Amino acid sequence: MIDPGKPSIESPVRAPEAHVLKQCCARAYETEVARWLLGDSFHPGGLALTERLAVQLNLCAADRVLDVASGRGTSALFLAERFGCGVTGIDLGPESVASAEAEALARGLSDRVSFRQVDAESLPFQDGAFDALLCECAFCTFPDKARAAHEFARVLRPNGRVGLSDLTRVSELPPELDELLAWIACIADAQPTERYTECLRNAGFVIQTIESHREALQAMVRQVRGRLLAADVMRGLKKIELPEVSLAAARSLATFAAGAIARGELGYALITAAKR
Repeated sequence: MIDPGKPSIESPVRAPEAHVLKQCCARAYETEVARWLLGDSFHPGGLALTERLAVQLNLCAADRVLDVASGRGTSALFLAERFGCGVTGIDLGPESVASAEAEALARGLSDRVSFRQVDAESLPFQDGAFDALLCECAFCTFPDKARAAHEFARVLRPNGRVGLSDLTRVSELPPELDELLAWIACIADAQPTERYTECLRNAGFVIQTIESHREALQAMVRQVRGRLLAADVMRGLKKIELPEVSLAAARSLATFAAGAIARGELGYALITAAKR
């Protein structure tokens, strides 16, 4: 049973809380600290799971692809290079968009890849504008998941494909995780896999594949915990400044996540679906 007081698919966070949450998450992902802790891809499995998702979506050079919450453009640029498709990346963070545009220009991909500052819950694209859509480790952070899923369906052509990769949970999480840091880490509103598939079905999609990749999440958490330990040492030696993050809070969250993964309470899933 869903707690009506918690943000969920059926009970989204309301403005102004939703607006503040999205802006804070976007700004957090723009920091060098986030990049240092999480790597360039900002999601478990890195480009290996991006490629896995793209293969399941049967991407090809003729496809027009929308990369939702594209960050610094790592996945969008990879898709253009690996599969030859045209990619539009959208993100709420202006610095992320600017960084992605600069990288596309530097790699000679500006003719195939573009980036825009856009809210995923209100897409400024025509109906049926894309053949495929990816959203990696971000859907669970959207306050109004139902609206985002319907927007995904609207901008895809008939039989268009959507691919999600995201954190999953099997039970309610402790209330102390309902805070900004947990939202930024994609934990606070992680949903059971069934909720994600329900949301997609309600938006008009037919589920095609579901895969568990908990090992990728375990590897990322190990990486983060190792770098947090290094940060403690480096800050003690005055070799690094980390003003954007509370190391104590981050360590606590990483410890909780590692335990929850080991107990099978947190996981990571790849889901693909096609628009009816």
